[in-house]
Amino acid sequence: MKQRWTATVLAIALAAPLPQLRAASAPPPAPMVPAAELAKMRQLGARILFWSQEERDRNFPAMDTLFPGTVAAASRQPRPLPAGAPIALPEADAYLAENNVAGLIVVQDGRVRLERYARGHGPERRYTSFSVAKSLTSTLVGAAVRDGAIASLDDPVTRYIPDLAGSAYDGVSVRQVLTMTSGVRWNEDYTDPNSDVARMYAQPVPAGVDPTVAYLRTLEREAAPGSKWVYKTGETNLIGVLVTRATGKRLTDYAAEKIWGPYGMERDLFWMVDESGQNVGGCCLSASLRDYARIGQFVLDGGGEVVPAGWFSDAARAWSPVPGPGGRGYGYQWWVNGDGSFQAQGIFGQLIHIDPARRLVVAISGAWPKATGTDLSLARARFLDAVKRAVDGAR
Repeated sequence: MKQRWTATVLAIALAAPLPQLRAASAPPPAPMVPAAELAKMRQLGARILFWSQEERDRNFPAMDTLFPGTVAAASRQPRPLPAGAPIALPEADAYLAENNVAGLIVVQDGRVRLERYARGHGPERRYTSFSVAKSLTSTLVGAAVRDGAIASLDDPVTRYIPDLAGSAYDGVSVRQVLTMTSGVRWNEDYTDPNSDVARMYAQPVPAGVDPTVAYLRTLEREAAPGSKWVYKTGETNLIGVLVTRATGKRLTDYAAEKIWGPYGMERDLFWMVDESGQNVGGCCLSASLRDYARIGQFVLDGGGEVVPAGWFSDAARAWSPVPGPGGRGYGYQWWVNGDGSFQAQGIFGQLIHIDPARRLVVAISGAWPKATGTDLSLARARFLDAVKRAVDGAR
């Protein structure tokens, strides 16, 4: 469980742009932060795991006031989410209260069947989602494939990021990075000061060098590409770099062009940036609850002409099993469940759950009392089962 959140915190802690790290060929970075503010931002990021409940409630909807980032503008024509037949879910109030849920929405066939807010949250506000960003980043890979900017997922990653040539990423395909099966050795233990996730941005890099690429090219191989799954937020950040290199566009700009505007998102998307001004592919976007639901609906709808036909069938395929009960697997940055449903998820209870068989999307924004835990995950799984029973019973 620790693997799913440790690198996220590090990415936030280091999300402060430094002018000297900008690559000349990269899209223009976010507005520069005065040097005097950098230490304060990093200290703030390092404390996220230890925020009090009051601080989580106050800060999770306001990360754009604490950290640098860029924005994808809301659509001029928001996609309606009309009301559907309400479902009876007596468990909802207790679940929201016991798990510090700020927002819950249940959408079936594009219609809202349940929508609740608490803890000062509301439909007009954004909320952070931590590693939910990974699934949106992978969807932008699909868009780049559809556009021809990425010719094939079986291309070597060095074709798009030649800076990695001569490293352990030689012979690793885009697909293998996308599924976290590169075979490159990685330690994501945030409690270990010598772990990769702790050291990734610890050293300065030369001007014009991407900090993610600079660190990943120093790693060693531990297994043949495609043979071993290891959760690596560093590689999701690398996917973000790959999309930017392939398209020549910042992730927020590409998301605005391909999804946020055309699909009809109603609020601006905020996405944090790293030291180089690159949006953090593995973390840290903020959106409204209804727009998280629209992301799920976009996936259910197949992505239209934004991604290749069948993209989400492949994305939600369990390319590798993952540890734990329930027959879970990992796809293209999506967690795949044994019953055919799949989800984007982040620490402190953030979720976009998609059940294709029921044409169902459940989005949750919240502030769990701790970053993660088996007890919290099991309680959420039981609640999702209750939602599905309610939906089935109301048909």
